[in-house]
Amino acid sequence: MAWDNGGDTAGSASNDGGRAGGAASGRAGRPRRGQPVFTKNVAPGIHRLEHAFVNLYLVEDGDALTLVDTGLPTTWPLLLRALAVLERHPADITAIALTHAHFDHLGFARRAQSELGVPVWAHAKEEYIAEHPYRYAHENNRFLYPILHPGSIPILGRMAVAGALNVEGITGLRTWEPGATADVPGRPRVVFTPGHTFGHCALHFPDRDTLISGDALVTLDPYTGVTGPQIVSGAATADSVEALMTLDALAATDASVVLPGHGEPWRGGIEAAVDHARDMGPS
Repeated sequence: MAWDNGGDTAGSASNDGGRAGGAASGRAGRPRRGQPVFTKNVAPGIHRLEHAFVNLYLVEDGDALTLVDTGLPTTWPLLLRALAVLERHPADITAIALTHAHFDHLGFARRAQSELGVPVWAHAKEEYIAEHPYRYAHENNRFLYPILHPGSIPILGRMAVAGALNVEGITGLRTWEPGATADVPGRPRVVFTPGHTFGHCALHFPDRDTLISGDALVTLDPYTGVTGPQIVSGAATADSVEALMTLDALAATDASVVLPGHGEPWRGGIEAAVDHARDMGPS
């Protein structure tokens, strides 16, 4: 696993968390090759693990951790290595928070649920997808996108190799209410952002001036290969019109740092990111 030199690494004590240039500094950047990269403190006490063009986050709160999203099945051993770098143990994870339950965010959730014995939180409207990860609403034919957008092929290929076609569903979600403060380490405010899925929620950490946007706003669309703040294409979005409308809820957080489900962190402020996503429109 590689270490991002823009943030804390195995041999660095820097806390700035961003890379020079790219989306980290508030601009669109080129996608990486999809190799595992672990970056400490992309925001205060929030650490990013990127694998196969999918992001998940570890949120520290005293002795406890919340894991936000669970990547793909083969991300599990990489999570254990990331915990070791933090001098943490799997038992320190006391909650899993899902922005939504698409297969690339549900990856190893069943294994974590079983081996760690921790609750998995999401909106109630994600329960069906969580149980059936491949039965989700989307607007457009997914199989046309690699033909129309060849830049997506290496991204989708990496995801497949990482287990995207072998994700097991889960039951027993604990559900949260929009606008509530989630009862998990870090105590984020739940921002209801339907459109990508019907129960998608972003997580706002006001004390850290940071928003984990999930797939309500990304800086890399896996289905097109396009970078920069945007909503995910209709290959995986249930309702693009609603997804664009729900950007208002993200903008209302006024967060300075945006941590997406795919792509680089955005440090140009959520309002600028939302403006860019509106300009990009649906795809």
